Amino acid sequence: MDIRAREQDLPWAPVYQELGISLDVKPIAEKSLADYVESHAYRLKDRPAIEYLGTTISYGQLDAYANQLAHVLRELGVGPGDVIGSHLPNTPQYLIALVAAAKLGAAVSGVSPLLTASELTHQVNDARIKVLITLDQFFNQNVATVAANTPLLKAVLVSGPVDFLPGWKRKLAYALNKVPRIKLNPMGTVRVQRLREQMAQASSARIHTAMHFDDTMYIQYTGGTTGKPKGAELTLRSVFSSLTQMDDFARYEAGRDTLASAFPYFHTAGLALGTLGLRQAARILVIPDPRNTALFCKTMREFPPTHLANVPTLFQMLLDDPDFKHIDFSRLKMAVSGAAPFAPEMIHRLEAVIGKGKLCEGYGMTESSGVTVLNPPGRAKVGSVGLPLSNTRVKIVDVDTGMHELPFGEAGEIIVNGAQVMARYLDNPEATAKTMRDFQGEIWLYTGDIGSMDEEGYITISDRAKDMLIVGGYKVFSVEVEGKLAELDCIELCAVIGTPDKKRPGNDIVNLHVQLSAAHQKRNQDDIRTEILDFCREHMSAYKVPKQIHFAEALPLTAVGKLDKKALR
Repeated sequence: MDIRAREQDLPWAPVYQELGISLDVKPIAEKSLADYVESHAYRLKDRPAIEYLGTTISYGQLDAYANQLAHVLRELGVGPGDVIGSHLPNTPQYLIALVAAAKLGAAVSGVSPLLTASELTHQVNDARIKVLITLDQFFNQNVATVAANTPLLKAVLVSGPVDFLPGWKRKLAYALNKVPRIKLNPMGTVRVQRLREQMAQASSARIHTAMHFDDTMYIQYTGGTTGKPKGAELTLRSVFSSLTQMDDFARYEAGRDTLASAFPYFHTAGLALGTLGLRQAARILVIPDPRNTALFCKTMREFPPTHLANVPTLFQMLLDDPDFKHIDFSRLKMAVSGAAPFAPEMIHRLEAVIGKGKLCEGYGMTESSGVTVLNPPGRAKVGSVGLPLSNTRVKIVDVDTGMHELPFGEAGEIIVNGAQVMARYLDNPEATAKTMRDFQGEIWLYTGDIGSMDEEGYITISDRAKDMLIVGGYKVFSVEVEGKLAELDCIELCAVIGTPDKKRPGNDIVNLHVQLSAAHQKRNQDDIRTEILDFCREHMSAYKVPKQIHFAEALPLTAVGKLDKKALR
């Protein structure tokens, strides 16, 4: 439905008019990421695409690298509709893999390097990943161990953190032992190859496969509130609709912007920013370790950003680095914060450095291809996550039925309608039907997040998705942790809840409440605590591991027999 035809339903229309933003639907071209990069390589061959550890990769070089990788992947049997797993931190090879996959008509699934072997196995199998691209430092401990349990995985391409640096820099890094040389363990029938060696032997001749709007571009995993992580299928239409919707607020200029962010590319926010940068022929500052603020600041001093995006915790770390105050922010158009709430006092402190009115909090989710709601620069409301982006409708509905729209100021579930919404959860029609539901004759995305809308359309988040915690910007879903802990004989019932982390505003401390089984109630609680923590560290990512464990004779239950987490909180 034409968004202008529903203008009467859009309380933010007057603000759009004030900002000079049109309500007209913005068309998107049926072009793949590879099409955009090829165009940049032809018109802006020497334009810097990637800045990484003091090395510049131009758009001409990026396109050539992507062709080489596409030839390597095609030799391994990758074709249209296949899935490549990118198990990498922020490195040039991550962005190169995105372009190479598009050249083959294949999808990419971002695989967090923080996953344990069992979590990695689930995603590789669920997404049907055919080839996994990983880093040598992750290979032996995690990747090599999953071969027996991942029958569809055909090959692993192993890269190093300095693979795309000049030869003399690579040799120096290894000679000084700044980067260790790692001998790779075998994986049985799974082919294991060194990425740089294979690409060096491959042709850079053009590979092109036409992609269409409904083709899956990315499969991004999200924990949800129940069960194992689910793969959100993001199509070419949804991804590029989302990026186009950002244009009015972010004021991008093709071929002239510099994007600085430490959001990991395996996270939807980082993936969207990386894809956006490649689409816009931007200079992308690739930051492999967000905690290395010295490198981050050094890179930004050399290449002052026009756009900056991070989680609040990292903004706080940057503010604590004296070098951050010496960066030239005169060209900065906006700084985006997301994934966790940003304390107002921290916003004021940040804007004292980057410029008043430049910090814009936003809100989005994997299922909506990234940012859905954002504060427009110069018109932000502190404490709010902003206005729905162009060509996006957002409503607040009652939590009980989800069928009744609520008045301004009343909190309810946030639902979203727009072309950026995912196609479905991969092979999970039941979960898809719960999340994408009919509302007044149209399909809307039910976010599970609680918020309210004011008279101008600004949205404020009042609660997170049910039973979800935020730890260091990462989502921790209590049901997933509880389900895993149910495997321990010593636990009869358990509940995971969050308490505010006073050292990191907007983050939670993971608390585990345990009711012991009858056979273990007389055991030493310190021994049981150690057993639980050892189990968690083996089977869960570090940020999911409980920081505090509490024992109770009986956990509180609701009238229908469910764990009463409200009482625990």
